[in-house]
Amino acid sequence: PPAAPQPPGLPLGPCRSFSNDKIQVELDESSGVATMKFKSPPVNSLSLEFLTEFSISLEKLENNRACRGVIITSAVPKIFSAGLDIMEMCGKSTEHYMEFWRAVQEMWLRLYGSDMVTVAAVNGSSPAGGCLVALSCDYRIMAESPKFSIGLNEAQLGIVAPFWFKDTFVNVVGHRTAERSLQLGSLYPAPEAHRLGLVDELVPEEKLMEKAAAVMAQWLALPDHARQLTKTMMRKAVLDRLVAHREEDIKNFSSFISKESIQKSLRMYMEMLKKRKS
Repeated sequence: PPAAPQPPGLPLGPCRSFSNDKIQVELDESSGVATMKFKSPPVNSLSLEFLTEFSISLEKLENNRACRGVIITSAVPKIFSAGLDIMEMCGKSTEHYMEFWRAVQEMWLRLYGSDMVTVAAVNGSSPAGGCLVALSCDYRIMAESPKFSIGLNEAQLGIVAPFWFKDTFVNVVGHRTAERSLQLGSLYPAPEAHRLGLVDELVPEEKLMEKAAAVMAQWLALPDHARQLTKTMMRKAVLDRLVAHREEDIKNFSSFISKESIQKSLRMYMEMLKKRKS
């Protein structure tokens, strides 16, 4: 159907932007491509508030007929996202842990299951949950600096990546690389991440957005329905597995994270981070 006429007085600019505290979104309606930038310094931690904004932003784009693809990147120098916010997992109530974990699940279900083309433009380090965000996209381009690293390093914190993090990882790099990486909590510098297939392409940092736009154009050249049905076919089993076990996964997380030994290792990790900063 033809687009609804614009209400009088609204500019006809092709760019529409809606930002909230932690995420800035711009949609270019002429190309159908949105850019989503994480802007939650210092490290774009995935806090409850951040995750909620992320899911709402994705939902808004999914519901906008003009939007066909989204490029996800960071507005914070040298960091894509440092992953789940440890403050949300330390010294809080069981109810809080459950609410937080539901928000993590929601973000992944929306991103991994999105009908849009999703391209991660990884312009900084991306450990743990940050790596999960990149893994959940259709295509990953990373700035080629060896200073930037990416990986699911949960084991280093004494915590275990849940089955759906693991499934997403296996689907990108294969079983053997995923098994070794998850056991060792490995973080890979960009060149190594590319060699393992964890990221699809490396480009100089200043060319990252240009490359992401070119890749997006290539993916959008196909009819949406064929691509979407193929994506659903490839990802459905993994998405369905979390949906079927969602409540159990939330209970498992909250009982695991509540253990005194786990709380202790998280506190030690936070102390180490504080020392690093000072």
